[in-house]
Amino acid sequence: MRGVYTVDEVQAAEEALMARLPDGALMARAANGLAVECFRLLQDRLGGVYGAHVVVLVGAGNNGGDALYAGAALARRGAHVTALLLDEGRVHEGGRDALVRAGGVTAAPDPDVVRRADLVLDGIVGIGGRGGLRDAAVPLARAARDVTTVAVDVPSGVDARTGEVGDDTIHADVTVTFGALKPGLLVGVGSERVGELRFVDIGLDATLPEASTFVLEAADVAELLPTPTAADDKYTRGVVGMVSGSADYPGAGVLSTGAAISGGAGMVRYAGSAADTIQAKYPEVVVERGAKPSEQRVQAWAVGSGIGTDDAARDLLADVLGTDVPVLVDADAITLLGEHPELLRERTAPTVLTPHDREFARVADGPSADRLASARQAAQDLGVIMLLKGDATIVAAPDGRAWINRTGTPWLGTAGSGDVLSGLIGSLLASGVEPPLAAAAAAHVHGVAGQLAARSGPPSSNDVLDALRAALQLVRAG
Repeated sequence: MRGVYTVDEVQAAEEALMARLPDGALMARAANGLAVECFRLLQDRLGGVYGAHVVVLVGAGNNGGDALYAGAALARRGAHVTALLLDEGRVHEGGRDALVRAGGVTAAPDPDVVRRADLVLDGIVGIGGRGGLRDAAVPLARAARDVTTVAVDVPSGVDARTGEVGDDTIHADVTVTFGALKPGLLVGVGSERVGELRFVDIGLDATLPEASTFVLEAADVAELLPTPTAADDKYTRGVVGMVSGSADYPGAGVLSTGAAISGGAGMVRYAGSAADTIQAKYPEVVVERGAKPSEQRVQAWAVGSGIGTDDAARDLLADVLGTDVPVLVDADAITLLGEHPELLRERTAPTVLTPHDREFARVADGPSADRLASARQAAQDLGVIMLLKGDATIVAAPDGRAWINRTGTPWLGTAGSGDVLSGLIGSLLASGVEPPLAAAAAAHVHGVAGQLAARSGPPSSNDVLDALRAALQLVRAG
């Protein structure tokens, strides 16, 4: 599990480490790591560094210095390196001198030079930048869109704090970030500008604080997924209750219940109003007609997908939330909570909400451009685990911890995909996985299933459901 740190935390850690190291040592670590990643990229794309035309976009300060020193390393390996200086009066002098000694040249900003490059190294703005690119940088950033581009620490124009972007940004093919992951690389529109994210360790671990935001990697998720032992039976593996689907939307019940079956719980009970459809599709599901959810023994409930928003649906939701087991609340049930917030007030057991942006706005303020802060604030205000869907799904717990999911594909933005996610989370909750980690792990697996399903073309939600078992197997295999 890798920590994610605020810009302030990273800058403070860098300052503390620099105080312990010889002058320039930290920048040398970053620049060397950056150069290695550029070597690899040029090797993959051109067959080598020698003779490659590299353009370095150089802003003021340390970010430009990192880029200049990496450019010098590329020049020593035979690349033709031109550094375009956006602010010559504040250029990092040591980096400029190193580049010139290595055979590189400096020049005034020129978009035509950028367009002729084999590789562009973006060192315009570092993690302290806010408010988008300045006017002089905009033509260079636009020209770089047609050239393989490596961003130094963060794509220029992306706010490393939040992922917010200006009108123009660098669109990186690869972003090489130093020492720690920053939120703006992982969430919001900024995450779409990062390209492939590569990490360079510069020794910050000793000076960074304890993380409160994390990225789950496949190995972490594999450890969380339930695996039965010889002593287990269907009850010890967990029983998940499903309240999903209706006469109008039976498919929501099919998708969410199917995902619950695949998710690892030992038994699925169904208490929604699409019982005939569910029994016909999944004969292994237990349906107790006429019984209220609160009268059935389960270890967790998943409620909301396709249940409608009428009085009968509201009564079902109230009954589920009146239980003392973890509850996953999705879709129509989130709309009902927006209309009846009192249904949450008496709950003491964990509750997981899984809204997209419009549903989020029904129960909380936002989400703002700072999606991580919005999810975290809503989790604390409502006393719930908040899973905010998006290209980078965020899970926030009321105790302040948060997880950012990096798997998935935009193709998951299709009707019914969220129903699959809700059933999977419900199953993991019933299996005994800690609720916020159940949500984060399910988001990871759901994202992998979406990627697998999209290999043969635009997937339906049923394709995502069908890929779920393969995704689980892939994550377990590491």
